[in-house]
Amino acid sequence: MKTAYDIIRRPVITEASMDLTKEKKYVFEVRKDATKPEVASAIETVFPGVKVADVNTINMKKKPKRLGVHAGYTSEWKKAIVTLTADSKTIEFFDGMY
Repeated sequence: MKTAYDIIRRPVITEASMDLTKEKKYVFEVRKDATKPEVASAIETVFPGVKVADVNTINMKKKPKRLGVHAGYTSEWKKAIVTLTADSKTIEFFDGMY
């Protein structure tokens, strides 16, 4: 059985994802097999007072990388962009990151 903390791996902190927080959209790395309803319920469980309006998921493909003579690939992962309702609380974790 997957718990909410198993589904949500970590927040994605980039310039683009921080710009989305103004629109009440938050970006998380989630499990590869997580579905949109599972992500929505996990967000509402982990962050009390938050209501999810929409979840968009993206499978991030592996990319080739080199470090000197060593060649390899980055790992594949799944990204979820979570949109909150207008009357929902914000996620406090992201508030101090501007």
